Amino acid sequence: MRMISLAAMALAAMTVSAFADDFGGDYTVDGTNLDGSTYSGDATITITSETTCAIKWITGSTTADGICMRYGNAFAAGYEMNGAVGLVIYKIMDNGTLDGVWTIAGQPGSGTEVLTPAN
Repeated sequence: MRMISLAAMALAAMTVSAFADDFGGDYTVDGTNLDGSTYSGDATITITSETTCAIKWITGSTTADGICMRYGNAFAAGYEMNGAVGLVIYKIMDNGTLDGVWTIAGQPGSGTEVLTPAN
């Protein structure tokens, strides 16, 4: 039983490392607003557990902070920006790019956003 527990802890540690290696770090941001206008900026993903992370976007003079997580090939984040709650769902691409759509509570429509690893 002790061997199984040690193996489970080792696997969990490797999962955290793989999650961090795959997603933690800096990204460039390119997106479209709800009205179709474009924006760009930077985002930083900070791993907080084996399945969760914190994300911060800086696009022009706008800053948003959120919580994020990965599930299979999906990556989602909830965030607060200027007092409004938002949601973004990304598809994880083979090259590490996150290709997503987003919305803000109480607003019609959706925007798009691509996070590209800043190497």
